[in-house]
Parts: sequence; structure tokens; C-alpha cells
Amino acid sequence: MRKHILLRGMLVILSIAVATPLSAAESSTNKAEESIPLVRVIWQDREDKAVHWGQFEQTGSQVTFQNQNTILGFPELDTERNELVQMDRLGRVVLVGVRDDDDGNYQSGWVALDLGVRMHSHGDHQDCIYREPPFVLSSVIDQAQGNPAHLYTYEGNFYLANDKRNGFTELSPLHLLRKDDQQHGTFYQGGAGHITLAAVEGKVAYSTWLSYDEENAGRIDVSDLSKPGDVSIAYSFRLPFSGLHGATANSGKVFFAPSDGVYYVDADVNLKQSAETVEFKHLSLGQDAENNRPYRTGAFATHRNWVLCTTGKQDQAALCLIDAAAEEPSVIKLKIDTPDGLTLTTPATVVTAAGKRYAFLFQDRKTGDKQEKLVVVDLDPNGDRDLSDATVVKQLKVGASQIEGHYGHHEIDFDADGNWGVVSNPGTGQLQLLSLSDLEFKGTYEVGGMPTKVLCIGGKETRH
Repeated sequence: MRKHILLRGMLVILSIAVATPLSAAESSTNKAEESIPLVRVIWQDREDKAVHWGQFEQTGSQVTFQNQNTILGFPELDTERNELVQMDRLGRVVLVGVRDDDDGNYQSGWVALDLGVRMHSHGDHQDCIYREPPFVLSSVIDQAQGNPAHLYTYEGNFYLANDKRNGFTELSPLHLLRKDDQQHGTFYQGGAGHITLAAVEGKVAYSTWLSYDEENAGRIDVSDLSKPGDVSIAYSFRLPFSGLHGATANSGKVFFAPSDGVYYVDADVNLKQSAETVEFKHLSLGQDAENNRPYRTGAFATHRNWVLCTTGKQDQAALCLIDAAAEEPSVIKLKIDTPDGLTLTTPATVVTAAGKRYAFLFQDRKTGDKQEKLVVVDLDPNGDRDLSDATVVKQLKVGASQIEGHYGHHEIDFDADGNWGVVSNPGTGQLQLLSLSDLEFKGTYEVGGMPTKVLCIGGKETRH
């Protein structure tokens, strides 16, 4: 039995506050104080192929962590043959992709969770109520789901790529919560291979082909979201480069990541274009001086009207920022010197309680023994919402990653109030709590296993 299993069976409460010893009377008073939830956390464990949860709470002036372990109803997966892939959250609903080692012929699909936290807008903040523990709403895991990998959220819906079915499934959080006859989503044809996709206004979706053959290299399918099933594709077009592995939509444009830089098109929401008339434009990310190969990226993040990605290595590694709302978008590169053996991850962004806009990127270890770090970028130092002056403000040491292919990277997510970030350390079986006010870690917590993808929900519970 693995050693960390013992940790999961315990109620782990660790203090992160630094304080002077308390008198007996003070200690008795604190014990009587009620704990108030600050943020709920779920994370994927690549060792047991399950999702676990815990909660940060405030008791008096101290913050504690309760590791609650298993989510009720989560399906038991094969630890050798299954992988948990991407997961994302809309409201209190989370969708988790499940992949297998046999192109979807063993068991693949998805699991939907209700995280049990209600959030309601209240003036300039959100009221949060922690009603029940997380539980499974619905799941579909069988031989007909096409081995999903990529998962996206656009306009309040989930879009899960069904790689081996040459299409994707749109799932609504509302239908998942209602458990009605549409809870299993709607399938659309579009894309093939390791599909990445972008949906716009619930009307049209762009899906990529990860293909290198003469017929389909660089192919992108444009699907009509009013026509589900195998008749979805309105037209297809091809970029000059193959190796497509990334897509997003922002400000009426759709962005793609082939083997050379970034391409974008104007979103054809009314399907007035065709393969012959669609116009695409190229944004270079530069070129490797050693081998003359063009730089590329593999995934995008968005923040307001900006598209963010990373590219390059060592002294040419950079965070790239693109103003999608500009008439002629261009690439702004912020160099982030990254030691040999480390690689920059896709950024995660947040607006803090103080109104600061940050991007967080990890320098994850692919080879060697260099110290891994969390890089903090102030996206908007002067507060004018123009990110062209973005700058690195801090680098923090983190625990080890455990990279194997697409898996084992660090992840970070944030509470609803903009006060905290939670970091996963796959190689050490730990979570770390980051204060967004002073950008310092306030505690490290043993959860065991290999925690990878992490998501947060809620802020400080409201008790009116």
C-alpha cells in the first residue's frame, strides 16, 4: 500500500499563521471559535486516477486546511489504462475528461461534478455558501466517447473534443444540474486527431486536425452549431502549416497554433464564408537561431481582450501577448529567461482583491535538476488595461513536477475573492497556498499521490 493512502484517511489540519504561543485561556477561546470556509479545492491525482477535495478555512486569525479525500460517486478507473485529462469549471459544475490507452476502445468519456458551493453576485462581490460536499452529477464512460483530451469553455458551455470520433460534444452546466434529457450533451462533427477547438457565440465552432498527410495537414473544420451530428461541418480550410495544437476565440477572432507562430481569422458567425473566401493572417513568434526553425506555441489563455501564450526556450523563452481587439493584432514578447532543462507552461491569469492583474507561469523541469519556479508577471503595472508594459515581478521556488508526456505539470487556480492561489506539486504530493496580496507562500500541505490539475471554487463564506 502506498504511504500516502494513510494521509488521505486522516483529517489534516495545518496552521499557516505565524503566532506567539497562546495562554490556556486564549487556546480554549480559539477552540470554541467557528471555522469559516475560505475556498474549496479539488485536484486530480494521477496515481489513483481520481479527483480529491479539501477546504481552506479560517478559525480566528488562523487559516487551516482540511483534506477530505474522496468525492462521492466518482467512478473507479483503471490506474494503468486510464488517464484523467483536462478539467474545467463553470459555476459550481466541473467537467473532467477521461482517456484510455486504446483509442477509446477500452473506456473513456467524462465525469461531471457539483462542487456544492453556491455563489451569488452581491454588489461589488460574490456571496458564497458552502452547502454540501462535492458529488458526481453524471458520467459517461464507455467505448463510444472517442478518447477525449482537450476541454474548453465558451459562452457558458463545455466543449469536449472526441478525438477518435472526429468531433466534439457540447455540454450545458444547466442541463447537467437538472439531469434532464439533454444532460449528456450534443455531438458535432469537426476536427480529427488530437482536436483543439474554439466556439463563438454558440453559433459556430472551429476544430483542428492534427494531421501531417497531404490531404488534411493544416485543416480546420468550421461547424454550424445549429446542425448537430454528422452534418455539422459547413466548410473546411487549410493553413500553410500543419501540427495544429491550440485554438481559442477572443474579440471576434479565432486563433490557431500550428508549427509556425500563430494564425487567426475573423469569426464567421453567420457562415457567409467558404473554403475559397476565408482569409487567415499570420503572426510570427520569431525563429530559433540555432536551427532556423520558427517558434511556435501549444496552447492559449485569455484575459479580457488579450490572448496569451508562451514560446521559445532558455534565454529566448517568452510570454507572448496579443491584443485580439486590435484591428491588426501583433505580438508583444516579454522574455523570461528559463534555464536549460526547464520549460515555460501556459499562463494562468487572475484579478486580485486589490485590482492587480497577474499572470502565473511555471518553469517546469523536463530534464536535469534545476530548481523549478513560479514566475509572476504583473500584466498591467500602470492600470490602464494595456498589457504592453507587462513585467516580471517575482519568481518563487516550488516543489517538483513529474512530467511524462502531457501529464505531471504544476497547476494553479484562484479563489473567487482574489485573495488566494493554490499550487499543485505533482512530484512531492503537495499543495501550496499562495497569498495574492504579498505573493508569498503561506503553507505547504501533504495530500499524497501525484496532484496535477487543481481547481478552486468560492471565497470567504458569507454569513449575513
